[in-house]
Amino acid sequence: MKTSSALVVSCLLLASAAWAQRGPAPDPFVPEGVTVRLGPHTYAIPDGDIGGVPNVGIVVGERATLVIDPGLGRRNGEAILREVAKVSANTELYIVSTHFHPEHTTGYVAFPPTATYINSREQEAEFTTDGQRMIDVFAGRTPVMGDLLRDARRREADITYSGSYRLDLGGVAVRMLVVGPTHTRGDTGFFVEGDGVLFAGDVVMNQSFVSANPNSSLTAWLAAFDAFEAMRPQRIVPAHGAIGDASLIPTLRGILQDIRLRARALKAAGRSADDTATTVQMEMQAAHPGWPRANGVAALARVAWDEVP
Repeated sequence: MKTSSALVVSCLLLASAAWAQRGPAPDPFVPEGVTVRLGPHTYAIPDGDIGGVPNVGIVVGERATLVIDPGLGRRNGEAILREVAKVSANTELYIVSTHFHPEHTTGYVAFPPTATYINSREQEAEFTTDGQRMIDVFAGRTPVMGDLLRDARRREADITYSGSYRLDLGGVAVRMLVVGPTHTRGDTGFFVEGDGVLFAGDVVMNQSFVSANPNSSLTAWLAAFDAFEAMRPQRIVPAHGAIGDASLIPTLRGILQDIRLRARALKAAGRSADDTATTVQMEMQAAHPGWPRANGVAALARVAWDEVP
């Protein structure tokens, strides 16, 4: 328990240091007027490489429309609804989140009460135990974030499920699959059938290390890659950063497998979990210079050290 707590503190300090080194960052507002079409039914609002802003998904069926990751707070939720109105005239609306962090959930306070929120039981449990703490953490980062989250609250799901769920929007369906514990315990992917678009959340990133924590499982992460790859996606929308193609999965799988093999070798050589985490992070940063979220590598190495015999 002490080791896990120390790792959490270390990750937060590293993230804060990186935040400070980047200098003034753009305010975390969902960009408007930049929505792109990824398939016959699928759109995305790119995050513009702005911290605290997710890549937002919009899936338009004949009967209903689905929003994936409704942004950080009311103002961003309102911006997303304006973008939805540009591509859909449907009055029936659904909301889902790739995971429970505030920039992926709290924008739902702007959505009408008639909108149906679908969430896994795993994410519902996470928000119950840790959602308010995460809202407080984000609200304390900057005055703007604090203002965006001033009326943020939990919205209980109207429909809950465990493991997987399929939503028919009329002429197009979205398959939902819980794959955690990865970035969070309830990480969920959303695959738009027919369009071949996968919204992968923080499980699959583009030219970025994935962000792990002491509750992550490297075994679960690799299994998530297999499950996503079996869907045969043509486009992959990560939680943050550039939209990519199916090659993102084998690229990250190779990195995670390298981390596991290196951690196993260092553990066999008698190296401690702390030493292994530091060593593997330095090696991976050297192999992929400029990639963000390097502090997640240390967490993954520590997880791998714990998981191997």
